[in-house]
Amino acid sequence: MVAYGEFVRLSQSPDSEERGSAAHFCAQAYLSHHGPADEQAALYAALIGFLDDPSVKVRAALAYGLLHSPVAPRPIILALIQDSPVIARAVLQYSPVLLDADLVGLARTSSDPAILQAIGQRQALSARLAAALIGRGDVALTLRLLRRQDVALEQDLLARLCSELGDDASARGALLARRDLPASARLDLLGKVTAALRECRMVKGSLSAERLGRLLRDSSDTALAAIGERAAIRTEPSFVSDLVIGERLNTRVLLHAIVTGHVMFFADCVAELAQAPRSKVFTLLESGSPAALAALLGRCGVSKGVRELLTRMVMLARSTDLADDAGARHYVVTALTEELIAEHEGVIPPELEEAFAYLSEQNIILARKAARGVMAAFAGEAPRVMVLPQSEPQLALTAA
Repeated sequence: MVAYGEFVRLSQSPDSEERGSAAHFCAQAYLSHHGPADEQAALYAALIGFLDDPSVKVRAALAYGLLHSPVAPRPIILALIQDSPVIARAVLQYSPVLLDADLVGLARTSSDPAILQAIGQRQALSARLAAALIGRGDVALTLRLLRRQDVALEQDLLARLCSELGDDASARGALLARRDLPASARLDLLGKVTAALRECRMVKGSLSAERLGRLLRDSSDTALAAIGERAAIRTEPSFVSDLVIGERLNTRVLLHAIVTGHVMFFADCVAELAQAPRSKVFTLLESGSPAALAALLGRCGVSKGVRELLTRMVMLARSTDLADDAGARHYVVTALTEELIAEHEGVIPPELEEAFAYLSEQNIILARKAARGVMAAFAGEAPRVMVLPQSEPQLALTAA
């Protein structure tokens, strides 16, 4: 408790420390005041008076006292954001009194990067305010805002940032980490990541060009199917439409969607190509007969051989967990490969060459995945000793 006489003495003291104490006491008294109206008016007038104090320390003490209060007087808070930079930054960052209408104009016009950073560090940022800050073109500030998952950003703004900043690795990482990134923009960034990996000296020096191409192609297909699955769950039909318009939806993508267990993405692709209702496509994929499935796939414009292959794969996928079981994937791909070889007596028709090449490539990849850890697990459970056949005498080769 401070007597009013003592408060007046402190506020008129030549010592800035004492005037600062008076300003802080006054701010606390005003915020917690429950007395007569004339007393509150006197406190308010005293707060206004401290705005004109020549000492930054006094005005800072006033700002500190009002900084976090939602009931601080707006005129005083607005005056403080026009004060010295150290005071303005603190008020801009923390004061809950400030509205978007107070901040958006400042975010668009301020020439002080520190002011923009202070606004960007507020506990809550609206999409409008965040867009105004990003519009200033400060890359460091933009990255900081992108990494804040609590800040909602418009889809068009995110797509534009992917186009403008997608060649920068840090920006790509921040954009890809956002859960609200549009599926089409995520796919475009995937292409940039693939291109960067392909040109990375460390990657190129570790793998042959052919094997690197296979790995990147398989990884890109898997990422495309995963992005498509998320878009299907979030009901983004435009993603598949964009794939069709961009001619990026082919037999390999359809096959990979089934093999990796991304059935919702596959269903969206079929619905878009066949121009059929999504619910009808789901029903046919889940329980339709082979003839009904073939008829549906025929409306997608695929050839007869590919249509039959996709129908077989769907029928096999119904009884296996392709999303998480690499062994099940390997079984399905192996079964289809052997059926194609037997059915066509080893002479694969041209219309199935792309599909057959994909299945052969996947057979190797999935066999490696399915085989990992099998022998170690078997050795841990089997007490028997491995019996090896008697070896024939080796012929010695002459030195070259």
